[in-house]
Amino acid sequence: MAHDPPTHLRWEAESLWQQLVPVLPHLSVEVLARCESTNSVLIERARRAGGDPDAPVSQPGALDAGAAGNAPTPHGRRGGDVEPCLLVAEQQTRGRGRLGRGWLAAPGTSLTFSMSLPLAPRDWSGLSLAAGLAIAEALDPATEGAPPRVLLKWPNDLWLDGGEAGKLGGLLIETVTVGRRRMCVVGVGLNVQPLPATLAAELGGHASVSALDPAATPPGVLARIAGPLVNALRAFEREGFAPRVAAYARRDLLRGRAVITSAAPPSSGQCEGVDELGALLVRADGQLHRIVSGEVSVRPVVQGPAAATRPGVR
Repeated sequence: MAHDPPTHLRWEAESLWQQLVPVLPHLSVEVLARCESTNSVLIERARRAGGDPDAPVSQPGALDAGAAGNAPTPHGRRGGDVEPCLLVAEQQTRGRGRLGRGWLAAPGTSLTFSMSLPLAPRDWSGLSLAAGLAIAEALDPATEGAPPRVLLKWPNDLWLDGGEAGKLGGLLIETVTVGRRRMCVVGVGLNVQPLPATLAAELGGHASVSALDPAATPPGVLARIAGPLVNALRAFEREGFAPRVAAYARRDLLRGRAVITSAAPPSSGQCEGVDELGALLVRADGQLHRIVSGEVSVRPVVQGPAAATRPGVR
């Protein structure tokens, strides 16, 4: 029996390339119909280009950048052999999220892509916050007198309408040393249209960009956020997170809420926002604690009748 060929979206890759290449010379834009994980594809490419297939992958700042900068270039290759790439997958079969969690997405209704580029900031702290903020502002520009609809849950999630509508998307940022350079891979997953019922039931509370723009499509959302994301990454390389603290505070989902953390101490407390390095500030037992992302999970305390029915914000 004949089967209809799969329907692919129009990604306008050349237009994306023209938009981004002035900021990222030598950029390539690629679209795959299917892959396990766009982050994994770009990490493996970076490892091969650097001549070290076992190069460790880390969260930003987890490796000593100074040591990496003094490392010899494997097999005589140059760090410049790895150029920036925007890689889009219409379907990810093994999408990855933070702390080893899976990232589930549906073809045609979700946007999944990764951006790889060499970065050399003075301090990597706060990178996921800066990247998430750029995406939130692109999807939901500030309107005078109106509260923002897209909020940020430290350290790498986007939520809609104060978290009550559900999770909109998330980021996974990883780095790998290539020669004398550090390659950064920023993975983004966003729900663009409502997910199929079976997947929505599996995920629990979720939201989609269609709540902001009913006509939103994955290619259209990518065209909207790619430029601001690249500009934010370049700005972070020059300035760090400090100049964006106030902007982040306006969209901070956790600020002023009671939170539960997997850190010890504290296991719970009152969130007081983030500092200039992107650390979460939690007051507990009269002390202000700084929590860095690492392997820490944070969620707000859900109170009232919704606590029995609404999934926890994770």
